[in-house]
Amino acid sequence: MPEGDTVLQTAARLHAALAGRVLTHADLRVPRFATSDLSGRTVLGVTARGKHLLTRVEGGLTLHSHLRMDGAWRVYAPGERWRGGPGHQIRAVLTNADHTAVGYRLPVLELLRTSEESKAVGHLGPDLLGPDWDPALAVDRLLAAPDHPIGEALLDQRNLAGIGNVYKCELCFLARVTPWLPVGALPDGVLPRLVTLAHRLLDANRDRPTRTTTIRAERRPRTGAPAPAPPQRPLPPLRVQEPLYVYGRVRRPCLRCGTPIRKVDEADRPTYWCPGCQSGPMP
Repeated sequence: MPEGDTVLQTAARLHAALAGRVLTHADLRVPRFATSDLSGRTVLGVTARGKHLLTRVEGGLTLHSHLRMDGAWRVYAPGERWRGGPGHQIRAVLTNADHTAVGYRLPVLELLRTSEESKAVGHLGPDLLGPDWDPALAVDRLLAAPDHPIGEALLDQRNLAGIGNVYKCELCFLARVTPWLPVGALPDGVLPRLVTLAHRLLDANRDRPTRTTTIRAERRPRTGAPAPAPPQRPLPPLRVQEPLYVYGRVRRPCLRCGTPIRKVDEADRPTYWCPGCQSGPMP
């Protein structure tokens, strides 16, 4: 599932394949921009902003895309078979002499002026993996709506940019609260620690091919990164090494207490939690 770490990796792959190269072919398969021709323009760079991708092109243009639940960008060598999905799912094709980048199932794809990127991403809160990361501002934005459930608040990209459903579930588990506990009801000191942990987990996974949030990931920060803050209460060591604590583990025993993990579907998003480890309201 594309979240801030996945989108950052996608931006890096696209940047490596496209930046500094002239587009020999460009095909935007959305009605509004189907006649737009970027051929002959140099790609200046590709960057991530939260869960948004910004491909900047010579001439003051930016191709803005968002992956949402199942969108993807794939990079292929000349002559390589495209394997990202059937042809009718392709929304964008960007080709240069060395690579072709193909965007599949992109629910958001628009061409805008680079000077007007704020129309697409200006509403976002501080980016967990960006140079503008500001934990104090993220805490302030979360506290601005104290009645909102913490799970919803973490997903609201206006508060902090980059968290998706996987991290929402995992962070609530690590904070020992259910996703339905109002932000204002969190115990003292938990919210700043939660925001700090969110940054550390995404940062630890920014270069990993497989996302992991378990205690071993928490204890292995990247070189030069500060040591993680201790959890609210001491946690026993894991009995089994698995990449995630609760997400995708419905009815399987909690890695901490052995209670079966529960799941509920809300607005097309599954929420996982441990009723033994996490306190607060439940659906």
